[in-house]
Amino acid sequence: MKIFVVEDDQSLVKMISEQLQRYAYETFVPQHFDAILAEFEMIQPDLVLMDVNLPYYDGFYWCQKIRERSLVPILFISARDGNMDQVMALEYGADDFLVKPFSYELLLAKVKSHIRRVYGDYAQADRARQLTAGNLVYYPEALKTTYQDREELLTLREGELLSLLIQAYPEMVKREKILNKLWDDERFVDDNTLSVNIGRLRKKLSTLGIEEPIQTIRGKGYALSLAGQNQ
Repeated sequence: MKIFVVEDDQSLVKMISEQLQRYAYETFVPQHFDAILAEFEMIQPDLVLMDVNLPYYDGFYWCQKIRERSLVPILFISARDGNMDQVMALEYGADDFLVKPFSYELLLAKVKSHIRRVYGDYAQADRARQLTAGNLVYYPEALKTTYQDREELLTLREGELLSLLIQAYPEMVKREKILNKLWDDERFVDDNTLSVNIGRLRKKLSTLGIEEPIQTIRGKGYALSLAGQNQ
């Protein structure tokens, strides 16, 4: 199992890495703190340990960026012990928050717990879960969609959007429902933001070979369109 330790205190990184490596975890540290996302995508870790205070951008920023692309467990480790910091971490997509100083026994227990939840026996049922509409299949845990013999990887937001469209197929999904599901509060999202996300998903589904895969019902919402396809 690979663990990405995003922490700029080198002495702490060394101690955390030594503890984790004792239990056969492989640890990685950032080489460039302004390119955390690029390094994450290169390493493809199974879990991320993230500090809040980092050079260039804070941990909340990187947590949000990672969460747009992956469901990997993210555990914050920070000296900031205010309730609001912990709330913000969870709001940005973190799975847990550990306040410094912490015991390595507790850190290890949390790492094991999240890995067991996501990759162990507890995850077997979810890992096989799939949503289908005709020959279009979406695997939520893998953020992957397939159509006939082609495959595309999706971002987390694209996956959530496709889930809504497949579950409603062949009916329409109302614009308000999409906004509430993907952004919690539609008041802070304009139509252009939704249109951009629809456009990105539409492009990926077109790459799979589906012509005009998403129908826009003007002023109302969107619907998955597989009519005329070899479903």
